[in-house]
Amino acid sequence: MQRFTSLSLLLVLFLLVSACTPAAPQPSPTPEPVALTFMAGYKPQANLPFVGAYVAKEKGFFEREGLEVTIEHSAGQGEHLQLLTAGKIQVTTQDAAVLLQRRADPGLPLVSIALIGQRGQQAYAALASSGIQTPKDWEGRTVGYKGTPPPDLFALLKAAGADPEKISLVNVGFDPRILTEGKVDVYPVFKSNEPYLIRSWGYELTLWEAADYDVPTLGLTYVTTETILQEQPEALRRFLKAALEGIRYAEQHPDEAVEIVLKYTGPQADPQHMRYMLETELGDAKSPLTEQYGYGWQTQEQWSALADLLVQQGILPAVEVEKAFTTDLLK
Repeated sequence: MQRFTSLSLLLVLFLLVSACTPAAPQPSPTPEPVALTFMAGYKPQANLPFVGAYVAKEKGFFEREGLEVTIEHSAGQGEHLQLLTAGKIQVTTQDAAVLLQRRADPGLPLVSIALIGQRGQQAYAALASSGIQTPKDWEGRTVGYKGTPPPDLFALLKAAGADPEKISLVNVGFDPRILTEGKVDVYPVFKSNEPYLIRSWGYELTLWEAADYDVPTLGLTYVTTETILQEQPEALRRFLKAALEGIRYAEQHPDEAVEIVLKYTGPQADPQHMRYMLETELGDAKSPLTEQYGYGWQTQEQWSALADLLVQQGILPAVEVEKAFTTDLLK
């Protein structure tokens, strides 16, 4: 009887201890990834903001940030800005000068969240065999432009002491053979594109950049809208963190980055051309500002200088530059 009582007491004590022992914590459920769509502002190629997104997706940087990013591409007719303002996509790319112009007319609420191109995308090219050495030598020559004469063209001419009245300006298309065939003496180029093509045809070039004459120019940005920025700041912050890591990875592993780009372009793309584009735009993405703060940094001074140039050229009315960009997501 005594033994039975002892066993009963032990059982009661065991049950009491078990009841007081906290249950093992259950693992927290993994949160669902946040869906976000990035539309590159042109066809698949090695433009640096595109590369940042490509690499971030392929290397799992977006996934690590809790994002499920869909990458799409614009046909280059401006639909990416329409889709952005309609809320169909969350991030795209846009040239800084065009961003300011579209904010002014038709009043799109665009906001640069990272300035990737610390210098403008364009330059002016002449065949080295032409003997043209400076923009002053453009006098008496035929100089091409695409669409409308860009503001940096006249600013460059003024800075170089050239007289625009002595230059024949003509609207040209996007085929650089117009330069090699002698139909123009100076041709506008995207620095990371046409120079590679023209040199691959066996021609040497002389290039001029407006920025080298202290003309304010800026390049491509990651852009969103005021509404998306207000409603999804954390998702945008994580997107930028991953995309900028993608850019840094591409800088350290350019061969692998080009291989990733080719997954998007398809086999028809020239790997060497993509490598040239990547390296050219990596160079333009660097400045004393980015050395201090990292890729994508932007300042009121940069944007105001560009806006002032556009206003002086009659392209832009006075704008509130401080609303056109933010560094909040880069901090």
